[in-house]
Amino acid sequence: MFVTSPINGAGAGPVRRIGVIVDTQQDLQEQDPQEIVPAWTAQEGAEGAVALFEDTFGQKADGVWASPGRVNIIGEHTDYNGGLCLPIALPHRTYVALRRRDDAEVRLVSSFDGEVLRWDGALPDVHPGGVRGWVGYTAGIAWALAGAGHQISGFDAALVSCVPTAAGLSSSAAVECAVGLALDDVNGLGLGATDAGRAALVDLAVHTENDLVGAPTGGLDQAASLRTAEGRALLLDCQDGSVRQVPFDLAAEDLELLVIDTRAKHSHATGGYGQRRATCEAAAKTLGVGTLREITDLDGALARLADDEPVRRVRHVVTEIQRVRDFVALVEAGRLLDVGPLMNASHDSLRDDYEVTCPELDVAVDAARSAGAIGARMTGGGFGGCAIALVDAEKRDDVAAAAVAAFAEHGFAAPRLYAAIPSAAGSRVN
Repeated sequence: MFVTSPINGAGAGPVRRIGVIVDTQQDLQEQDPQEIVPAWTAQEGAEGAVALFEDTFGQKADGVWASPGRVNIIGEHTDYNGGLCLPIALPHRTYVALRRRDDAEVRLVSSFDGEVLRWDGALPDVHPGGVRGWVGYTAGIAWALAGAGHQISGFDAALVSCVPTAAGLSSSAAVECAVGLALDDVNGLGLGATDAGRAALVDLAVHTENDLVGAPTGGLDQAASLRTAEGRALLLDCQDGSVRQVPFDLAAEDLELLVIDTRAKHSHATGGYGQRRATCEAAAKTLGVGTLREITDLDGALARLADDEPVRRVRHVVTEIQRVRDFVALVEAGRLLDVGPLMNASHDSLRDDYEVTCPELDVAVDAARSAGAIGARMTGGGFGGCAIALVDAEKRDDVAAAAVAAFAEHGFAAPRLYAAIPSAAGSRVN
């Protein structure tokens, strides 16, 4: 079982990074609410992970690996329905310094809570419900690799991250994928070297979330973390797992993608997300299809569903899949400036038919649109988290100010703002 102890007797506290003490929560509290929160550089992230590793374990790590959070541009709640999604990787990443051990012991530490967790048993003994929180994603990917027949040694690992947590930007997938890449490297598995191998890692990470952590997610988040490319959006076909890199050069059009973190917390391990998935799976069974992706006659399908709730859920999924197709067609035709109505329709469908927005998300989207955004929508699983706004670069500050003002008017805590820059997939950084 896992036992815990504080780092060097110091307990939870700020993370030492680049030779200084940085209390990330305090930094965010003192920040100007209209300021864009920057991502760490690869050097900053690696040095932070190494410092935490060496301070905790008193040894050198074998290396540092990083994997990004993501923003889904369009295609929400389509992944577990066999549909299409269009995510990009963020520059905000989780960094893990890791050392392979010659025994079966696992020792983990993170900047999330400042405790050292020691696993005294074999990795296959990790079981659903037996590990919770961030450690479920960390030990979980090792558990999944071992369960798939890979020889996984014990290891020491230290994690730091600048991916916002509980914000719908896939902080959990970033942890799984960073640790998965590290374990792949130090155990010589070779999965990270090819797209096919990375697709296999995606499947194992999804297995971790679904069967160990208990979050009924699809494969969107992990694919974005492992299979994206810099300057590209990833067209992910969740029916067959195939991907296509779609050019997504915002700067060439003088555009920016503003992320508005509402700070309304959510969790995919709680009921709302799972209920939506169960409703969709039941509707697919009623309609005699494997997934809702297979529906070709939407009106006919809706007429066969007796209740209003599955009608609305199915309508969202099928129309959202088509919106992804239409979005990609516009982008590839050089018409990025014309995608706004698709983004707006996506949010409206998620609000009205899928019912996964919340007051904070709706206020953020309405404020962005009113301030001149080309298009705006929630992103991620919903029930909280983030909205995104596609804006002219010169209007970014106006949109940011409008969101902050609207939150103040409604009595919400000030949102946090990030820039979504299409970035590379996870890799070794040191």
